[in-house]
Amino acid sequence: MKVMRKIIKIDEELCDGCGNCVLACAEGAIQIIDGKAKVIADKYCDGLGACIGDCPQDALKIIEREADDFDEEAVEELLKQQKTEKKVAEPVACGCPSTAIHTFPTAKEGSCDCANKPIMQASGGTSCLGHWPVQIKLVPAGAPFLKGSDLIIAADCVPVAYPTFHADFLKGNAVMIGCPKFDNAEAYVEKLSQVFKVSGIKSITSVVMEVPCCSAMPIIIKKALEKADVDIPLKEVVISARGQILS
Repeated sequence: MKVMRKIIKIDEELCDGCGNCVLACAEGAIQIIDGKAKVIADKYCDGLGACIGDCPQDALKIIEREADDFDEEAVEELLKQQKTEKKVAEPVACGCPSTAIHTFPTAKEGSCDCANKPIMQASGGTSCLGHWPVQIKLVPAGAPFLKGSDLIIAADCVPVAYPTFHADFLKGNAVMIGCPKFDNAEAYVEKLSQVFKVSGIKSITSVVMEVPCCSAMPIIIKKALEKADVDIPLKEVVISARGQILS
């Protein structure tokens, strides 16, 4: 039944598809479709506007219009469906090299000390990567290289933009990378919460690009920490498109 009520309106011209509102919507009413946030059905939106404050582009607002009445039972069914679809499975032994766990010998002292050197000089340095895999979706929550580690969680554009990523961030640390715009944010929350619960992570450094879509990564990490009910120090670093640390 349609009634006059408050409901969320999304300005698609302003929306950059960062996905922050998807994480903020407890009813699961918002999804990223074709790169834009959309209310998938009026009956799922309660119109309270909890998602508005998480939009960096001010693309969301509350309006009053004729819409299907809010349906709590439909929301419960939707959330069950989304939970099933987004359930994170551990990588299986399928023979794919991307899922095989590897740890590498620690680089000798000085072998990857290319921080603060010119790019041409740094490019000849030694890799500081100590393990494989690195993608958030592929790293098992109980991977041995995560145990008691200082963890770098980076947007996957960062190592391309930041010329001395290995020396400045990777050296001696575990790393997980992913894209908060193109991958499933809720699946990231689930996976990272599992990591935080079982791996005894000592500290987390979030390294993202300055673009708006990357702003979802720290939010994902904070939601995962809340879900895991653990207190782990979190540092946030933002990199410019020209490879400079902005904050």
